[in-house]
Amino acid sequence: MSTETRPYPVVQDMIDAFAGWLKHRRELKEMRELDRYNFDRIASDLRVSPGELEQLVRNGPHAADELPKMLEALGIDEERLSRTQPLLLRDLERVCALCPDKARCHRDLAAGEAAEHFHEYCLNADTLETLEHTAATSH
Repeated sequence: MSTETRPYPVVQDMIDAFAGWLKHRRELKEMRELDRYNFDRIASDLRVSPGELEQLVRNGPHAADELPKMLEALGIDEERLSRTQPLLLRDLERVCALCPDKARCHRDLAAGEAAEHFHEYCLNADTLETLEHTAATSH
């Protein structure tokens, strides 16, 4: 729905944000109610450690939203990567979602400086540099 068709866009955005927060709180509650065996089994099925799964749930569904922007900044075709190396893309998303340096990443992406500085802080830097090099040589 565009802003022109929404009578109170600010109010609607606040309601949507609150609904997202409530949903995330429910997910955290469900995670805490799982017994250790089932939680560990789910983590194993997802091929992550229980600690990583806990952190991923805590960080929420948008924890890796920076990755597509970073890929674009580096000239890496996300769609092609998802077709040719889906497990690699999944791992990049997992690492991005666990990143402790979100503020710097946001700042660099917004300033258009991510391509120059990501290697200083990004936990995916080595993989992204390899993909960036591969993308540059294939053009």
